[in-house]
Amino acid sequence: MSAVNNPKVAVVASTQAQAAALAIAVRSHGYELLATVITDKMSGLEYVSADVWLADLPEDDEKTLNVLLDLGIPILFGIEAAPALNTPLFNLWQRRVYTKLRDTVGEPQVDPGLDALAAAEPPPESLPLPVELMADSGDSLYVCVLAASLGGPAAVKEFLDQLPAGLPVAFVLAQHIDGRMLEILPQVLGRHNEFTLKIAKAGDMPAIGQILIAPVHEEIDFAPDGHVIALGRPWDGPYAPSMDQMLANVSRRFGHRAMAVIFSGMGADGSVSGPQMVKTGGVIFAQTSDSCACSSQPDAMRATACVLASGTPTELASLLVDQLRSVRQHQENVA
Repeated sequence: MSAVNNPKVAVVASTQAQAAALAIAVRSHGYELLATVITDKMSGLEYVSADVWLADLPEDDEKTLNVLLDLGIPILFGIEAAPALNTPLFNLWQRRVYTKLRDTVGEPQVDPGLDALAAAEPPPESLPLPVELMADSGDSLYVCVLAASLGGPAAVKEFLDQLPAGLPVAFVLAQHIDGRMLEILPQVLGRHNEFTLKIAKAGDMPAIGQILIAPVHEEIDFAPDGHVIALGRPWDGPYAPSMDQMLANVSRRFGHRAMAVIFSGMGADGSVSGPQMVKTGGVIFAQTSDSCACSSQPDAMRATACVLASGTPTELASLLVDQLRSVRQHQENVA
């Protein structure tokens, strides 16, 4: 999954720390970073062919402002100082920076790489279903959110291909993707495994062996009995589908039976609601940075200190199976 034809952004700030933080926010959301400039070391700006300048300047810095205005390129101001890196506050700050960029130059364009996945060879044999989980019924069904963005489809498919049939968990996939590509996901991600994938609609019930794909243009929630509710409104926030909103909705409805796996992706979506899921008894796993096409999303979740364990997509499949088996063993010991 690769970024293509993305808006070009240049950063100018009065301190090295703020410039570095802005650069992280730009790159982690898929924009092309052309230049990072400190105000006391400005030269050659006329050669920077950016679509927008992201500027954090002191109010009295008229010299830098005039230089930027002479370039005739849109300038974004009003950016507050960045909080400490790798903190929940930094993730929220990044989101505000992204919203400013998106509203000015549009969203970064992403090639999801679905053609390559469709042509991929069958994977190795999947994991066996533990004996402890063979007798599980829908009464003890867990609901797991799969959160993915840039690089997500390949990681999610590798993960799904390793899971055994009959695992007592239903999945909800929140994938940042162009709405026009959403219809292709079920056939691509469902090849070589036992899962049935479909775009979620009102009335659908989470079930073993099924993956409900969150729609891009409409938020979904879950009724007291678990069935899908179509809310008839866009997802809240700058991302669609919103992983934060999905995690919040699932954890509120399913409590200790809620889970999430955070895969490769841009930005920090999900990191606001992740702690809420853990607080209500849920469990979160995340993909390792070095196995991601873009590690911003799982890194942001790890920064909240609510990730139980990290792994490659294949390792995440084992972690999920082991977690479900451990829970079942504990329940049997207590009974």
